[in-house]
Amino acid sequence: MKRKTELLIPASCLEVLKVAVLYGADAVYIGGEVFGLRAGAKNFSKEDMREGIEFAHKYGKKVYVTANILAHNADLNGVKEYFEELKEIKPDALIIADPAIFTIAKEVLPEMELHISTQANNTNYGTFNFWYGLGAKRVVTARELSLDEIKEIRANIPDDMEIESFIHGAMCISYSGRCLLSSFLAGRDANQGACTHPCRWKYALVEETRPGEYMPVFENERGTYIFNSKDLCMIEHIPDLVDAGIDSFKIEGRMKTALYVATVARTYRMAIDDYEKDPELYRSRIPYYKEEIAKCTYRQYTTGFFYGKPDKNTQIYESNTYIKEYTYLGIAGEPDEDGRISLEQRNKFSVGETVEIMKPDGRNISAVVEEIRDEEGRMQESAPHPKQKIFVKLSQQADINDIIRRAE
Repeated sequence: MKRKTELLIPASCLEVLKVAVLYGADAVYIGGEVFGLRAGAKNFSKEDMREGIEFAHKYGKKVYVTANILAHNADLNGVKEYFEELKEIKPDALIIADPAIFTIAKEVLPEMELHISTQANNTNYGTFNFWYGLGAKRVVTARELSLDEIKEIRANIPDDMEIESFIHGAMCISYSGRCLLSSFLAGRDANQGACTHPCRWKYALVEETRPGEYMPVFENERGTYIFNSKDLCMIEHIPDLVDAGIDSFKIEGRMKTALYVATVARTYRMAIDDYEKDPELYRSRIPYYKEEIAKCTYRQYTTGFFYGKPDKNTQIYESNTYIKEYTYLGIAGEPDEDGRISLEQRNKFSVGETVEIMKPDGRNISAVVEEIRDEEGRMQESAPHPKQKIFVKLSQQADINDIIRRAE
């Protein structure tokens, strides 16, 4: 059977959810204020979750809510109360890793579609069939699987069972994202949503009798970031992902900015649509997709485990910082009577600078900042204050929900 490909995009807050929907997502996954694995994200209040789901449904898109912590005894009563709240908010599915949470979801939300998180270590078709037998609609593959293994899973599970796989974003160094480093080193449990990302830290060796004498740890001659994986990017391998039988292409990044989400969603949307329309068109535009996808923050790219076990070339040894080619300035809001767009400033910019208007339809329009005014109408030479509400006149027309960014 021909399978429809879903583009699944992360959102940290209501603003980013709306951007994801407008810039190409088929579905968005979000976390509430509890029981998701991104405690550092802004996350969604009950009211924002309701508004976000209504917004997505208006555009014919879906919203999935993460409840994928590995629960302790003290969590279980709260999970039941939380699911009672979700009953009235009506997300399209829950993403779950823990069997106890899955059982509670089945009791409280018997009609809810349930997806099994990558945290559940889903590495074989027997596991997929186990969850299917319990009522799961979809299982997220472990990140350690190759495309050949995913294809074998597809051949050995029911046709109506869905496979979801991460195809872009940061790669956790630990198996299926189940990490104990953060809990051990910082007292913050990654499996409860509080990861401090110790895999990105720089390590040194200390000999017991020489305290204070730090010796570098070399994985090779280039440096010491021994757990620092490159980011996953499969933008030039869409045909292989489709051929493997993956139903949902999942983007990592529930802590990311609206600019990141807009850039990744728009680029993958174009690539998927082009491939479905004409494989030759897709192949001819790969250089363009690669150029566009590099306009958000990234750590160099790898294909992860999809084509076999990663080697030393999938690590970054010299730095743990992102490559950043564009800076996010804000999202265009309602214009005033003189045509200036309203903007909640996210990074400093000044009159006279050239910026780029990023549109959901794929166009990027260069424009000069001609004027900046504050809410009282006073002129400003620059916008240096984070989240200040301003009105900006550009030399080119920006529409509501266009992203304003600046090349670095």
